[in-house]
Amino acid sequence: MAEQLGVHPEALRHWIRQDQPNHGERFDQPTTAEADDLRQLRKENAELRRANETLKAASACFTSGLDPTRRRSERS
Repeated sequence: MAEQLGVHPEALRHWIRQDQPNHGERFDQPTTAEADDLRQLRKENAELRRANETLKAASACFTSGLDPTRRRSERS
């Protein structure tokens, strides 16, 4: 069949394997929509982790300059 379609047999196997969950014929793999959602959520999670690390670093930088034992007049 792959030869008739002019595609690599593995490509056809992959398409069939992905089409099965989309049509409720397989439940051990996510549907295309679920896989897309998961990919987007992972991307958002990575972005949020980077932002959180940046905020932690900025917070540490700002708080390191504050010494609670020094009086206000000594900081100036």
